[in-house]
Amino acid sequence: MSAPTQRVTIKDVAARAGVSKGAVSLAFNGKPGVSDATRDRIFQAAEELGWAPNVRARSLSSGTRVDTVGMAICRPARLLGLEPFYMEFISGVESVLTQRSCSLLLHLVRDVDEEIALHQRWWQARQIGGAILVDFRENDPRVPALRALGLPAVAVGHPSLTGGFTSVWTDDATAAAEAVRYLAALGHQRIARVGGPVGLGHSAIRTRAFTEATRELGLVGDLQIATGYEGEEGARATRSLLLRADRPTAILYDNDIMAVAGAAVATELGLAVPRDLSLLAWDDSQLCRLTHPTLSAMSHDVHGFGADVAQTLVAMIDGEEPPSHQVDTPSLTPRGSTAPPRR
Repeated sequence: MSAPTQRVTIKDVAARAGVSKGAVSLAFNGKPGVSDATRDRIFQAAEELGWAPNVRARSLSSGTRVDTVGMAICRPARLLGLEPFYMEFISGVESVLTQRSCSLLLHLVRDVDEEIALHQRWWQARQIGGAILVDFRENDPRVPALRALGLPAVAVGHPSLTGGFTSVWTDDATAAAEAVRYLAALGHQRIARVGGPVGLGHSAIRTRAFTEATRELGLVGDLQIATGYEGEEGARATRSLLLRADRPTAILYDNDIMAVAGAAVATELGLAVPRDLSLLAWDDSQLCRLTHPTLSAMSHDVHGFGADVAQTLVAMIDGEEPPSHQVDTPSLTPRGSTAPPRR
């Protein structure tokens, strides 16, 4: 049996390059004290030996943990596992962090107070180098509490909600209005919306945009129901709308799970999609392409959104001052679930 391969250490790199261990540390941390020629010799020796510095050890020695990014989400664990948006968003975040040998510290919380306490504990214990903040509310209490910490953070939300944090967001108002205009152009006069929790800032933005668009187009009423993001709640809201005497002929949903549940309710009530009812989802996950008929959706590159957020935070942790910015607006992808209303 062959002997186990010995692990290469910083001492081995120093010996190969003919320098001290301290010089290797200076070179890899980008600090002065070694010449360019010596630095190149150290990097070459490390490459030949297949050695890379321990990111966690480096961050601990400098007094901060820049190798870990924190993210807290106020959702039930069961729902998080089912919701396509966060699975795609987190995969986008991870695609950037893994390139930096960084980790994502993800924690589910019950409410905003628990999230504030969690971030305070993480930051004071040097467990994280920065944070990704999601699901902003109007007058969000996290803003003053976490800004007081000096915590490097990127806020996922419109700047009107995020209180001065560097923000990355989508134009939900424009997307919601586009959805209404599309359904109206097909001939629908009674358009409803099944939205997310009323307290969430992006839900409020979509609600206002939907109301304004229906009013401008002269459509019938302002049919909106705020509910949770779970399929059961989407189904309940859809059933409530479809049992009305003046039931809508088209429904816009705030996520894909609710739209899929809505399609099931339509079948349950003997309605054919899209002949009797048009359905329009949001985010355009794989779920939209697995239903029959396939779901029209407001398509959004959620993976790219997560990657953009992570890149912005990494730049901030590195000492840069990245600007707040908007990513691509969700755009309409028509499929089999939308059509002109039945005459």
